[in-house]
Amino acid sequence: MQDTMLVPPWLEPLLNTGFFSVCRTHGDAARSECNMYCLDCNEDAFCFYCRSSKHKDHQVIQIRRSSYHDVVRVSEIQKVLDISGVQTYVINSARVLFLNQRPQPKTGKGVSHICEICGRSLLDPFRFCSLGCKLVGIKRNGDASFTLDAKNEVVATGRGEGISSRGVLMSSSKEEGELREGTQNDICPATPPPPPSTARRRKGIPHRAPFRS
Repeated sequence: MQDTMLVPPWLEPLLNTGFFSVCRTHGDAARSECNMYCLDCNEDAFCFYCRSSKHKDHQVIQIRRSSYHDVVRVSEIQKVLDISGVQTYVINSARVLFLNQRPQPKTGKGVSHICEICGRSLLDPFRFCSLGCKLVGIKRNGDASFTLDAKNEVVATGRGEGISSRGVLMSSSKEEGELREGTQNDICPATPPPPPSTARRRKGIPHRAPFRS
C-alpha cells in the first residue's frame, strides 16, 4: 500500500495524465493545447484559457515537452515536491526533469551511473532518471520521499549526493534539444553557432630593408 506520507496524492495521477491534446472548449484558440495540471483539483490536463476561468487561484504546474517526452521545470516542481535523487537536465537554458522513464537501448560499456529502477544511463550520480522511477523506488524500498518536510538524510545517506537546502541535487548536465511549451512536434537540436571566420587577417605593408652601397 502506497505511503501517503511519502507521496502526495496528486503525483501518480499526474504521471498517468496525457498532455498536449487540443482542448475541447478552446480548440480554435491559439494556446489550446492541454499542457497544465491542477494539484488542487487533481483531474485532467487543461489549457491556458481553462486555467484563467477554472483554476485561477489553484496550484498549477505547466508541462513542457522535449523530444516527445514530458518534462517540468525544476523551478516549478521543487516548490511542491522533493525531487532529490532525480537526474536534472539543462535544456534551452531551463533546468528540467522528466516525468516518466524513457526507453533506452542496452546500456553501453563504461557507464558510471544508471537509474536504480529502469537501468537508464545517467550523466551524474543520481538514483533515478525521472519522477516515475523515483515513485517506483519509494513503493519498493521506502528509502526515499517526495514530501518537502522529509529528512534529506533518508534519501542521500551513503550516496555522495550534493543536496541543496531545499533537498535538490544540483547538476550542470546538459541534454541536446530545445524546450517547448506547447507542441506535439519533435524538438530539433539547438541551432549550432556559426563557424569561425576563415578570412585571413590583412597583413601590414612590407618595408624593404635600406639599400647599402
